Amino acid sequence: MISIVMPVKNATPFLKECIDSILSQSFLDWELLAVDDGSTDDSYEVLKYFASKDSRIFVFKNIGKGIINALRVAANNSHGDKITRMDADDIMPKEKLGELSRILDENGQGTLATGKVKYFSNEILGDGFKRYEKWLNKLCETDKHFDHIYFECVIPSPCWMVFAEDFNSCGGFQVDRYPEDYDLCFRYYQKKLTVVSSQKVLHLWRDSPNRASRIDPNYSDHTFLELKVDYFVQLDYKNKQNLVIWGAGKKGKRLAKIFSTKDIPFYWICNNQKKIGQSIYNVELKPVEQICSMIDPMILICVSSPEEVEEITVYMNEKSFKFRENYLFFC
Repeated sequence: MISIVMPVKNATPFLKECIDSILSQSFLDWELLAVDDGSTDDSYEVLKYFASKDSRIFVFKNIGKGIINALRVAANNSHGDKITRMDADDIMPKEKLGELSRILDENGQGTLATGKVKYFSNEILGDGFKRYEKWLNKLCETDKHFDHIYFECVIPSPCWMVFAEDFNSCGGFQVDRYPEDYDLCFRYYQKKLTVVSSQKVLHLWRDSPNRASRIDPNYSDHTFLELKVDYFVQLDYKNKQNLVIWGAGKKGKRLAKIFSTKDIPFYWICNNQKKIGQSIYNVELKPVEQICSMIDPMILICVSSPEEVEEITVYMNEKSFKFRENYLFFC
């Protein structure tokens, strides 16, 4: 059986469409564990209505406050041997549960099943969402998601499925750290789960003005960067390597501040002639060419535009630096 965990807060405008898409799944052996997180609209009543019509739907009130607590309540009450997450304003294509379940059955324990996504909105969809969708879907073509985990969250939060045993061994939703989806993704990476992707679009992902990722400070750029740094230091940083920050824009400066606060030594390079020679956080900015004289550096590249990423990748290959061994995109 598949356990679907779903936090719900003020989702009345979208909730019926969301639950109807779950009820329409071609795979029938599932349970929905929906947790109301202090809604002030009719979300709880809508959930109770659907629960009265289908015995596979279970409704709870959140114990505490926030998405992590709501997800924890749902997961703690789940009974399936497989588990997935759903957002209350999104839509499941008809074959989603069956396709993800098939991937797990075919590949066995230690598998993280995912698939392609498509954003939609009642308003104009921003370019950032379009780029993220394109990037995520391209990762599905190679299953090299974890190679790029420091760039952005590589597994869409409502489009994955794992065996419950793997979920629990990774700590599930017992960790109180935001952004919770990215933190869980890092723990899947830490446990060396193998990503296997469907080439089908398995999730319709709604963007709306009130989406938590837009308005909740728990999903600010700073919390993402702090999370990346902590896991990088824990999982991929070798003390003997020369640590280098590439870029002196906002993210480069934030990263430098975090490393300075943690007393982690680093070099700092950029290609902005106006900034080269300046000292920030007691570290002098050097030209990019400085890395060519370094032995075994680990370069954290703080640029995100596709054009810059491509240009820098070509440069690093020309200089015989190896992706992941010598450089990471850290945006």
